[in-house]
Formats: sequence, structure tokens, C-alpha cells
Amino acid sequence: MDIPELSMALSMSKVQSDWGTAMLSKSLDNLSEVGATVAEMMDTSAMELSVNPDIGGNIDLKV
Repeated sequence: MDIPELSMALSMSKVQSDWGTAMLSKSLDNLSEVGATVAEMMDTSAMELSVNPDIGGNIDLKV
């Protein structure tokens, strides 16, 4: 393998590595946003229980 081919192969490897790192970073950002949304939803359900503490406490069954 000559120098130009080696240089092109190394350059392509760096581009692929940089692209993979960027995609992982974007994925981490998206997962962070989803986690924040889930935490917010959980806080909302906790607020509902503080307003109506009897919700879900009893089940009426007739046989």
C-alpha cells in the first residue's frame, strides 16, 4: 500500500469515527430529554395523588 492510499484510508477512518461519535452524542441528548419527560410525568402523577389521595386506594368488586 502506498502513502496516498494509506492517507485516504486513515482519513476515511477518522470521518467514520467522528460521525459515530456525533450520532452517539445525539442519541444521548435524545435519551436525556426522554428521561426528563418521564420524570416530569411521574411528578404530575404524584401531584394528582396529593390533590386526590383516595384515587386508586380501593377497588369495588361484586361477585
